[in-house]
Amino acid sequence: MTNSARPWHGVHVATALPFRDDLSVDHDAFAEHVRFLAAGGCDGVTPNGSLGEYQTLTAEERARVVETAVQAAPDGFGVMPGVAAYGALEARRWAEQAAEAGATSLLLLPPNAYPAQRAAVVEHYREVARVGLPVVAYNNPIDTKVDLTPELLAELFAEGTIVGVKEFTGDVRRAYQISELAPDLDLLVGADDVLLELGMAGAVGWIAGYPNVIPRSTVELYRLATSGDPADLARALPVYRDLHPLLRWDSRTEFVQSIKLSMDIAGLRGGPCRPPRLPLPPEQTARITADTEAVLAKGYK
Repeated sequence: MTNSARPWHGVHVATALPFRDDLSVDHDAFAEHVRFLAAGGCDGVTPNGSLGEYQTLTAEERARVVETAVQAAPDGFGVMPGVAAYGALEARRWAEQAAEAGATSLLLLPPNAYPAQRAAVVEHYREVARVGLPVVAYNNPIDTKVDLTPELLAELFAEGTIVGVKEFTGDVRRAYQISELAPDLDLLVGADDVLLELGMAGAVGWIAGYPNVIPRSTVELYRLATSGDPADLARALPVYRDLHPLLRWDSRTEFVQSIKLSMDIAGLRGGPCRPPRLPLPPEQTARITADTEAVLAKGYK
């Protein structure tokens, strides 16, 4: 379970959100999934991220997702909702809602309506930090067109607006630059297919996609990758090689459909996505199916 002093540490699963056939949210199934992840050894969940299709939810649905996660979470299990919004005031309102619901920390993208200038990014984080929950910055310049560079992260950390960063660029060199500029800023793995590399570089958390499917095996891989023990790294490498064909789907445009498909194959509740996401084409479905079945056949769970 999470470190009570630093509840953003450890493996927080960016939860997929189950929809019924009519594409309404199945909150009961979501609560069951949160309990499944807790039983699988995960440290927390991150609802209302991109994997949770938050952009397609109504305000009422988005709020209830956070409430459902908190209510389903056992003692010591973290809830780090995504509070991304076009504007700082709206992001702050989502942060306040998360705090009222009982969340333990927050995940915040920079402004993502346009390529915001540095001053606007800094003020965005200041506004949400005023709510009082620990804020983990989410650096995803691929989608937001705003790059939280190591220098900017160090500035935000120095004034106390963030406690960590979910680093999604895939550039593992940044881990060392961040450590040099802000040694106490917590690095969280942001993409499944760089887990081992960022774990070796000092990551203290992982906001993760594929633990939705195989929580026990991926949590164990995270523990091995981040222990700092060379013997553990030697044990982690063959597991990482086995899982990597699956983990790299987390970094592709179709990651939501991919992870939901893998969940279905594993006997979990993945199900459909809301528009604008469409069903995967047959060739991708076949590839993900084969990758998932190969991992499950080796006993990963």
